[in-house]
Amino acid sequence: MSEAVPGIKSAFDKEDEGDVVVTDQRSPRPKDAATLILVRRDAATPRVLLGKRSGGHTFMPDKYVFPGGRVDPHDARAPTLTPLSEPVATKLAIGTRRAPHAFALTAIRETFEETGLIVGRPGKHTGKPPQGWHRYYGEGVMPCLESFEFIGRAITPPYRPKRFDARFFMADAEDALIDERPPVDGAELSDLQWVTLADALDLDLPSVTRFMLGEIGERIAKQQAPKGPPFLRWTRNGHTTDRL
Repeated sequence: MSEAVPGIKSAFDKEDEGDVVVTDQRSPRPKDAATLILVRRDAATPRVLLGKRSGGHTFMPDKYVFPGGRVDPHDARAPTLTPLSEPVATKLAIGTRRAPHAFALTAIRETFEETGLIVGRPGKHTGKPPQGWHRYYGEGVMPCLESFEFIGRAITPPYRPKRFDARFFMADAEDALIDERPPVDGAELSDLQWVTLADALDLDLPSVTRFMLGEIGERIAKQQAPKGPPFLRWTRNGHTTDRL
């Protein structure tokens, strides 16, 4: 388990940390999701993009999180200019029947929808865009996946009204984004801001987000490379953290 973020003893939220817990019904099956952590290195200290979830959400209300969301079946059909690297695709394929690139494409689509930022390169898609991708391709861009790093996977604990099996990606903003437009607040995320890792710790973050900040800190500092992306999940023996 990463020790890069001081004071993090667990990557899982406890019931008294504001998480909604439902015990009178069967836990829902986790839905595939993807998150993109954009890192800006154009200042003395690297910064990441975080936004605040609406207080009306049953899942992580009022928490600061990275852009991301649920995988849509149409995401896998979105054409790209460049694929995922083979090591990343191989790790993503573990424990799922879904095409690995679908997760990265979900992260791109959700980032665009939630922040207005475009991850990709100029390009023209001549066919009919997949459902949910018309606005993105209408910007005259194509997704590029080659710079994506797979840094972690986490499954929401049981007895939550919504559960997700989320894959976390990391990419350098200067390389991944098509331009330097500012992020725009929307219905899903507000108070979008680029913050240093230290300043991010002062925000109201889910424990899993704090954990992933530790992974980012290790990679940015170029310390000893982790054995593989951490996989956080619940088993009969309790919460576990393995490396993929």
